[in-house]
Amino acid sequence: MQPAAVVAQLHSGADGLSDIEAGARLQLAGPNALRTRGANLLVTFGRQFRNPMLLLLAFAAALSIAFGERTDAAILLGIVALSVGLGAFNEYRSERAIEDLHSRVSHTAVVVRDGRSEQRPVAALVPGDVVVLDTGVMVPADVRLLEALGLECDEAVLTGESLPAEKTAAAITGAEHSLELPSCAFMGTLVRAGAGRGIVVRTGASTVLGSIARQLGGRPPVTAFERGLHDFSVLLVQVTALLTVTIFVLNALLHHPLFESLLFALAIAVGLTPQLLPAIVTISLSTGAQRMARRSVVVKRLVSIEDFGNIEVLFTDKTGTLTEGRIEFAGAFDTAGKPSLDVLRYGLLCNSAVTGDEGALGGNPLDRALLEAPDRARASAEGSRQLAQAPFDYDRRRMSALVEDASGKRTIIVKGAPESVLACCPDVPTTLPAALDAQFAAGARVIAVATRDAAGMQGVRAADECGLTLAGLLVFTDPPKADAARSLRRLHDLNIAVKIVTGDNERVAQKVCADLGLEVRGTLTGAALDALSDEQLIAVLPGTDVFARISPEQKSRIIRAQRALGTDVGFLGDGVNDAVALHDADVGISVDSGADVAKDAADIVLLTKDLGVLADGVVEGRRIFANTIKYILMGTSSNFGNMVSTSGASLLIPFLPMLPSQILLNNLLYDVSEMTIPTDNVDEELLQRPARWDMRLIRRFMLIFGPINSLFDFAIFGVMLWLFHAGETLFRSGFFVESFVTQTLVIFAIRTRRVPFWRSRPSLPLTATTLGACAIGASLPFSPFAAFFGFSPLPVALFSVVMLLIVTVYFALVEIAKSMFYRSALAQPRPGVPAHPHRRLRRVASRYAMRHRRPAHAA
Repeated sequence: MQPAAVVAQLHSGADGLSDIEAGARLQLAGPNALRTRGANLLVTFGRQFRNPMLLLLAFAAALSIAFGERTDAAILLGIVALSVGLGAFNEYRSERAIEDLHSRVSHTAVVVRDGRSEQRPVAALVPGDVVVLDTGVMVPADVRLLEALGLECDEAVLTGESLPAEKTAAAITGAEHSLELPSCAFMGTLVRAGAGRGIVVRTGASTVLGSIARQLGGRPPVTAFERGLHDFSVLLVQVTALLTVTIFVLNALLHHPLFESLLFALAIAVGLTPQLLPAIVTISLSTGAQRMARRSVVVKRLVSIEDFGNIEVLFTDKTGTLTEGRIEFAGAFDTAGKPSLDVLRYGLLCNSAVTGDEGALGGNPLDRALLEAPDRARASAEGSRQLAQAPFDYDRRRMSALVEDASGKRTIIVKGAPESVLACCPDVPTTLPAALDAQFAAGARVIAVATRDAAGMQGVRAADECGLTLAGLLVFTDPPKADAARSLRRLHDLNIAVKIVTGDNERVAQKVCADLGLEVRGTLTGAALDALSDEQLIAVLPGTDVFARISPEQKSRIIRAQRALGTDVGFLGDGVNDAVALHDADVGISVDSGADVAKDAADIVLLTKDLGVLADGVVEGRRIFANTIKYILMGTSSNFGNMVSTSGASLLIPFLPMLPSQILLNNLLYDVSEMTIPTDNVDEELLQRPARWDMRLIRRFMLIFGPINSLFDFAIFGVMLWLFHAGETLFRSGFFVESFVTQTLVIFAIRTRRVPFWRSRPSLPLTATTLGACAIGASLPFSPFAAFFGFSPLPVALFSVVMLLIVTVYFALVEIAKSMFYRSALAQPRPGVPAHPHRRLRRVASRYAMRHRRPAHAA
C-alpha cells in the first residue's frame, strides 16, 4: 500500500502539484510501475537447476564420487558447471538487454504541474497529480474524476465486461481517497469515448491492476517457437529413454559391472542430449535482440523474434507507415469548393486537442493539425467559447461541441467522416460530390463540418447531431514516404504480403498504394465487410489488399479470418483502436510514438515507424531460427549416430568401446565448440521465406544422417580390431578421435544446403572454435593427460592415413546424402507453410466460390 502520509495529502488544487512537491512524493511512493524488480543474477542462477537433466548429472557425479570414480565425477561436474554458468550468464545478460530495451519505449501522460499541462513519464506520476484523460488514452493510475465529458472506460482488463463503463465526476477534498464507481478510473483501463480530468489516488503496485497482477503473476502465452522447442524436447526424451534403458538392461544381462553399466547408460543419455541447447537459444535470441535494437526494433519478449521472422501476411495502417505521418492542414472549403475561414473557425471551436505552453499535447492528429493551421489567427472567433462537448468515438466517427459566441448565440458544431456527417444533414448541396471526389482523387484526408442552432441548450449529446446544415470541408495532407516503395519491394522479396487496413476513405488508400506501386487487387469497406459471413470473408481475402473505413472490431475479425487460413499474421498498429487487433495477431507490432495501450499490447515496438526497419527485424528473426535449427540437426544426427555405434559396440565386443568419462568428455568438448553457432552466416535462400519447426524433418534427418555416422564408426572399429589388433586403451583412443572429429566437423556440411566453403562460408568464430576443438580432441591421446582419461598414443599410420581416409569418405557421403535429402524434402509441402504465399488462400476461395456459385469478388 501507499504510505498513509502520501495518500492523505491528495489536495493539490486546479493547478496540480509543484515539481518540488511531486519529487518529494515520488521518493515516498516510488515509481508508478507494476514491477520494479530488475534482472537478478542469483535468481537467474537458481533457475538453471530446474533442468531435470542437470539434476540427473549432479546425481551421477555424486554416485561417481561415492564409488571413487573421480575422473567421471570431475567431467560430470564440469558439464554441470558449464551448463549452469553459461545458462545463467546468458539469461542474465538477456534480461538486462530486455530491461534496457524496454527503457527505450516511452509511456507518457498529460499532467498538470504548476498550472501547466505537460507531457510527463507515466512512471513519474504521484498521488495528488492532476491528469488529463482523452479518447484513446490508457488511464495511467487510479484516479478520482474531477471532470467527465461523456467519459467511458473499457474495463475488460479488470472486470471482463465487454461494454465500456460510463464515468461521472465527483468532488474530492482533503484526505478523501476512496475509489467508488463510477467516479473513478483505474490504471490500465482504456478511455473509449469522451474526455476528463482526475486526481491520482493510487499508483504502481497499490492500484487495483497492481493487486490483480500480484495475485496472478501468470506466465505469458506460449509462442510457436516455444511449442517447437517443447515438441523437440519430447522427441529427445523418447529416443533417449528408449536407448538408455535398453543399453543398461543389455549390459547388465551381459554381466558387465552394474555401476559401470549404469554410468555408461547415463553417459549415453548425456551424449544424446544437447545440454547447451537452452544456452544456444538464449544466446541466439539475446544477440538477435541486440542486433535488432541497433536497427531501431525493440523486442519486448525474446521468443517473439522467431515468430517475427515467420510473418507471411502483414496488415498495416497507411498513416506513418506508407505516408510521412505528418498530417498537415491544407485548407478549409465551403460546399462550393471555395476557401472559407468560417469552416476553419468551426473546426477550431469543435476541437478536442489539449494545449500546453509549447503547443498541442494531446488529442487526435487532425485536431492538433488544426491548432497549427497557418490561418488560425485570422479564423479565430474572439469571445466564442466551447460550453460542452460530445467527444469523438469510433462508432459515430464524429464529434460535436456546443459553442457560444460573443453575442450569446449558441450553436452546435459537428465534424467527422464525410459520410457520417452527411447522414445527419437533410439537404446536401449538389456541388459537394464533385468537391469530395477531387480531394479523394488527390489522396487528401477530408473532414466534413456541419452546424445547427442550439438556442436554450445547456449541453450536447450524440442524439443532438441531427437536422444539420453542411458548412464545408476541412482538408489535410499526408504525403507518401520517399522510401516506402523500396520497403514494400523488400517485403515482397521476403514473401510477405502487405495489406492495408485503414479507417480512411478507400479512394485515399488506393491513391497512396498506386503512388507507391503497391498492387491493389481489390478493396473492401467496413460496411461491405459487415454484410459478409466469416466464410465469405475468408473467400475474398486472397483478392483484397485494401480494407477501408474499418472499425477496431473489424480489424480483429479480418486478422482472425487470415489466421484461420493457417498463415502467420503480423499487424502493425499504433492507435488505441489497434490494441485488440495487436493482441489477436501472431505478432503484434507497434511504434514508440503510438498510444501506450498499443505499445503494451504489442510484442515488438519499432522506434521508427518504417517498413524497412520492420523488414530488418524479419530477416533477423529468420537468421536466428536458421542457426538454432543448425545446432539441433547437428546434435540430433551426429549425437544419435555416435551413441548408436557406441551402444552397439558395447554388445559386440568384450569391453566398453568408450569409458563413461570419455563419452562425457567428448560431449563437453563438442558442445563448447558449437557455442559460436549463433554468430554463423545464413544462406540467402533460408532468409527468403518463413521457416517453422518440422519434427518430421528433424526425425528423418536424425534417422538418415545418424546411421551414416554410425557406419563409419563401425568402419573404424574394424580397422582397429582387425588391422591394428587394438586392445581396450588403443581402441578407445582411436574411436574417441574418429567420433569426435567427424561429429564436430560435420557442422560445416550441416550448416548449409550448398557446397560448404565454396558456395557457403561459415563465420570466423564458428570456424575457429570448431577447428580448435578438433585439434584439442585429436591431440588428447598424445598429451600428458592421456593416461588420466584412459587414452594411449595412436600409431602414426592409423592417425595420418586411415583416419584421414575415413573422414574424407565420410564427408563425401554426407554431401551426397544431404543433396538427396533436401531435394526430397523441398519437393514435399512443409507443414503449415503453403508452397506459395497465396496458393492455399486461392484454393479456399475457389472451393467457396464453386459451392455458392458466385465469384469471390462479388462481395
